[in-house]
Amino acid sequence: MPQTATQPEISADLVEGGPRHVAIIMDGNGRWATQRGRPRLFGHHAGAKRVREIVEACPDFGVEYLTIFAFSTENWKRTQVEVAGLMSLFRRYINKETRHLRDRGVRVRFIGDRVRLDDKLINLMNELEDATAHNTKFNLTIAINYGGRDEVARATHRLAQDVASGRLDPDSVDEETLPKYLDTYVLPDPDLVIRTSGEARISNFLLWQSAYSEYEFIDTLWPDFTRAEFGDLCASYGGRDRRFGAVKA
Repeated sequence: MPQTATQPEISADLVEGGPRHVAIIMDGNGRWATQRGRPRLFGHHAGAKRVREIVEACPDFGVEYLTIFAFSTENWKRTQVEVAGLMSLFRRYINKETRHLRDRGVRVRFIGDRVRLDDKLINLMNELEDATAHNTKFNLTIAINYGGRDEVARATHRLAQDVASGRLDPDSVDEETLPKYLDTYVLPDPDLVIRTSGEARISNFLLWQSAYSEYEFIDTLWPDFTRAEFGDLCASYGGRDRRFGAVKA
């Protein structure tokens, strides 16, 4: 359940050993709006505001990397009105947040296939990446038109091209090779994946990267997800025993 505003904040010392990289499936915006008798896009706008709060909270809990699932390859199946509204929201978010993110030392990256996105949005994405390219305090990755299977397929295609051209020896290909071709090749794998809204599935998000991630499926709808609840989840992660298939002696 979401934490109330009266509860104490989680201090950084309580998340020692917490996750370095957190990935979030930000689900529940539409239902949040419907519960209030408002259109779904109202919920998406509320969810965008929540992103800033969580980004600002991450360093306090020892989180160095945050990856958020903004728009999946399957989301094109939604109504034209909702898709157009989301694309407009992405453009508005970038325009509004670029200076704030740059000044706070946030390095922003986008993952996903940009081919289907409109030129204006692509240009804004490129400009935001360029504007924050030298920032080192925190890393924010935004997944737009992203799907895990699509990412692996695109990576495999590039890998196959390198093999065909002679740039890569096929006998050298192992499980350390493919990640170099993924969209996330410069990022560590996520330690913790959070999905809001009560759904218990990963929805094609970071399929390769999350093989050994810890998962938290929570009932809170994304616009209601608070800094305090985020801190609780980071603290809970710090108490887990992660063996990666091994057994303690």
